[in-house]
Amino acid sequence: MSAELTESNGKPYPLRLICRAMGVAASSLYASRQPRKPLFQWAKPGPKTHLGDEALTEAIRKVILNSPFHGEGHRKVWARLRCQGLRAGRNRVLRLMRNHGLLAPTRRVHVHGDKAHAGRIIEEAPNRTWGTDATRFWTEEEGWCWFFGALDHCCDDVVGWHVVKRGDRFAALEPIRQGLGEHFGGVSKEAARGLVVRCDHGPQYTSDDFWGELAFCGIEVSYAYVGEPECNGIVERFLRTLKEQVLWAHRFRNLAQARQVIGDFIARYNGHWLIQRLGYQSPAQARASYLLQEAA
Repeated sequence: MSAELTESNGKPYPLRLICRAMGVAASSLYASRQPRKPLFQWAKPGPKTHLGDEALTEAIRKVILNSPFHGEGHRKVWARLRCQGLRAGRNRVLRLMRNHGLLAPTRRVHVHGDKAHAGRIIEEAPNRTWGTDATRFWTEEEGWCWFFGALDHCCDDVVGWHVVKRGDRFAALEPIRQGLGEHFGGVSKEAARGLVVRCDHGPQYTSDDFWGELAFCGIEVSYAYVGEPECNGIVERFLRTLKEQVLWAHRFRNLAQARQVIGDFIARYNGHWLIQRLGYQSPAQARASYLLQEAA
């Protein structure tokens, strides 16, 4: 129609008049006359890796199958791939694990506000602060039993643990005694002066026996704020890992079986569990590195 001439002056009809009559925007008409551009294909800048998505996904599956732990996240899978010489971006590993349903299920948490405790609980050297806490688990023959553990706030290794039927104040002291025997030469007067033990306000940890023995060894007791488990976050995070890897994944017949399975896991944890803030080292590797620095 734009090529036809008007009867009054013999000129072509204006495009805007035609668009108005047909109910079409003039901009759409002008855009339709432009050559079509190819659709934008996003690509990561920089050099391309030699490993395709399919091959990398297969490598990720092998890492997950060969891991001695359950439900490791994409960061630890990425770190284990690097240990095997397969260098790939962490976001790429996350994308592939998400697309193929390889991510571990996570629990939704609410957004926390300002904490009452704004301090720092991570230490710069081992054997300065230990965190201790307890949790319960079920056995078929003996019912509810207790796990007590103590972790170092620097390298996150389990310095002591105890599994028992009755979770009283004496059971709570056992992990501390094991740690003292391993790192301070035993339980003796002033043997661990300068060490701080962080715990909550459970009855085991507020008893006179617990206080008295730690004071005898020169240990200071530091309590977390009420309702602020982040203050004891080192051992709280380990207890979550213990539940996910062992306590919720096994059906224990009795206390002896539970003690064997938990002991095997703690040995694997200290030797092979990768921790991001330690540069993806295991707790045992981190403690060995600190000891080498002190000896140098």
